[in-house]
Amino acid sequence: MHALPQDHTGVRIARLRRERHLTQKALSELSGVPYSTLTKTEQGVLPATPHVIAACARAMRVEVSTIVGQPYMSELRADELDVLIRPIREALDVYDLGADPDVQPRQLSELKDEAEALCAAVRGGEIKKAATNVAGLIEEGTTAAHTMNSTEGWLTLASFYRTAYDVAAKLGFPDLAQLSLARMDWAAQRGSDAVLGGMYQYLRALTYLREGKYRTGQRLVTLGLSTLQQADKSRAREVVTGQLHLGGAVMAGRAHDEDQALSHLAEAERIAEKTGEAVKVHWLAFGPTNVKVHRVSVRAELDQYGEAVEETKGLIIPKDWPKSRTSHHYAEVARAQMWTGKLEDSFRSLLMARKTAPQQARYHPTVRETYAGLEAAHRRLPESFLSYGSWLGAN
Repeated sequence: MHALPQDHTGVRIARLRRERHLTQKALSELSGVPYSTLTKTEQGVLPATPHVIAACARAMRVEVSTIVGQPYMSELRADELDVLIRPIREALDVYDLGADPDVQPRQLSELKDEAEALCAAVRGGEIKKAATNVAGLIEEGTTAAHTMNSTEGWLTLASFYRTAYDVAAKLGFPDLAQLSLARMDWAAQRGSDAVLGGMYQYLRALTYLREGKYRTGQRLVTLGLSTLQQADKSRAREVVTGQLHLGGAVMAGRAHDEDQALSHLAEAERIAEKTGEAVKVHWLAFGPTNVKVHRVSVRAELDQYGEAVEETKGLIIPKDWPKSRTSHHYAEVARAQMWTGKLEDSFRSLLMARKTAPQQARYHPTVRETYAGLEAAHRRLPESFLSYGSWLGAN
C-alpha cells in the first residue's frame, strides 16, 4: 500500500478547478501561474510551491488550507490531538465574561511561569503538551486577569492566547488561529504594551502570509513597525522590529518582489548585529542565526533554489536554538534541495526535520509537499522513504 493518499495537492487543485467549471487555461490566466506549471502540478509531476498554492487559492476563492488538505484529521485523531481543539475554542469564548466564581486562580507569579513553560513547549516542538494545557490555563488566566486588573495579569493572559494561536496555526486551524490572535490583541491592549502590540501585528501578518494575501500582510508589517515606534527603546523593541522585517522579507519573497525582500533582510541583519542572539526575547529566536535562516527561506520563496542551497553552506544552528524553528528550517532546506535535484540530500533534511521536532514535522505542509515531490523518484531513495510516508499519512 502506498504511503500517501492519492489526493495530493495537485489533485485537489484540479478537483476544485472542475467544480468551478474552469479549464486549466482559464485557471492559469486567473492565477498567473504558467500553464505548463499548473498542468504538471495537477498531474503530480511538479510539487506545489507555496506561491502556486496561494495563487490558485486566490483565483478560486478558497482557503489555502482547503488546497493543502488541512487540518489532517486522520493524523490528528491518531495522535489524540483532535479532541483538544474544542476546549481551546471554548476557553477563547469566555474572554469578556469576567471572573469565573468556580475558578480559583493561582498566584500571578505561578501563572507567568506556566505561560513561559507553554512558550518553551511550543518552541521545543511539544505541540501536544501545549495543546493539552493551554485551554485550562486560558480559563485560569482569564479569571486572574479580570480579578487583578493589572498590567501583568493581562499580559500573562495575552501569552496564553499566543500559545493557543501557535497550536492552532501549527495544526492547521486558521480560523482558530485568527480568533486566538484577536483575543491576544484584546488582552495586550488592556496591558498597554506597545511591543506586544507590534508582535501581534507580526503574528497577524503571518496568517495572511499563509493565506497568500501578501499585500495585506505587508500592510500589517508596516503597521507593526509603526506600532513599535510608540514603545520605549529597549532590546525587546529591537527584537520584535527585526522579526517584523524577517516576516516582511518572506512575505515579499513569496510575492516574488526580490528588491523588497532583500531590503527587509538587510534591515533585519543590521538590527541583529546590535541585539545579538535573542532566542528567548518573546520567544522569537531573533538574531544573526535567524537572519541567515531567513535568507534560505527568501531565496526559496523567490524560486531561487540553487541560491537557497548555497545559503545553507557554513550555516550552523546553535544547540540552544528552538527545535520548532530548526525543524522548520530543515523542511525548507529539503524543499530547495529537491528542486535542485539533490534528492538524497532532500530526504536527509526531511529526516532531520522529523528528528528535531516530530510532532511539528508531521503537520507541516512543506514537509508533505516535499515528500510528494520526492515520491516519483523514490526508487533512487532508501527503503526508509516509504516508511517516512507511512508516518506522515498514518497508514
